[in-house]
Amino acid sequence: MSEHTRPRVYGAGDDGSAPCATVPDHEYIELSGGPLDGVLLDVTGLTADERTAGVYLITPHSAYGPGGSASYGPTFSRPDGPWVWEGDVP
Repeated sequence: MSEHTRPRVYGAGDDGSAPCATVPDHEYIELSGGPLDGVLLDVTGLTADERTAGVYLITPHSAYGPGGSASYGPTFSRPDGPWVWEGDVP
């Protein structure tokens, strides 16, 4: 990513009111593949168990249309990221 490109943060700025910037002292994991490829996810408040399980994230670009979800999770070889796309879910 170039120094002039700001990464998108999942959920930030979706309504146009908040900047799509990272927040100091927060921890982010990059999402890899699928409809949210390259987006950062704020995992600051997730427990260790939640980080192991991964997440379902609402996306306007899933196989199920707007409002569908995409599943992302850690890999065994790189549990600290990036999280990989596991598929779309209704």
